Amino acid sequence: MDEKAGVWMRLSDTIAQFIKEMLSQDELEIELQRNDLAAYFQCAPSQINYVLSTRFTPDHGYVTESRRGGGGCIRITRLRKTGGEYLRYLLEERIGESIDENAADIVARQLAERQVISVNDANLIRTAISAQTFAIPIPSQLKDALRARIFRNMLLSIAKRDPQED
Repeated sequence: MDEKAGVWMRLSDTIAQFIKEMLSQDELEIELQRNDLAAYFQCAPSQINYVLSTRFTPDHGYVTESRRGGGGCIRITRLRKTGGEYLRYLLEERIGESIDENAADIVARQLAERQVISVNDANLIRTAISAQTFAIPIPSQLKDALRARIFRNMLLSIAKRDPQED
């Protein structure tokens, strides 16, 4: 079973990379046929759905619209928020007063991928807000609230830092 899971993940990574490359060619929006994409990768359409639902979310910087029928048209739009705009969106809307570990990890990785913060800063944030850090006997809601405060404060500190310090 582990071997199958490994193949599933490699295929998912390949599909995601393929879609990202299509978007990186100065395209902010693309339309794909779910069945055509599944046929190209010789997989079930549900594999395409899995990739879209896990890799092309607003937290990852994308909006995905899906229409059923006629082969299942998919429209993927890359969000235009960059740099300071994206950071402001994260601080005010996405992180908010509470965030769970998985969502925070996705946001930190996305910040590094968009080069809003360095990979080292992203790794430091991920460590500071990890489950290991919060392995104390307090309710999950309190852990998520503390995680959000730490995450926001670290991002604000990075945003205020002199670029020459890097």
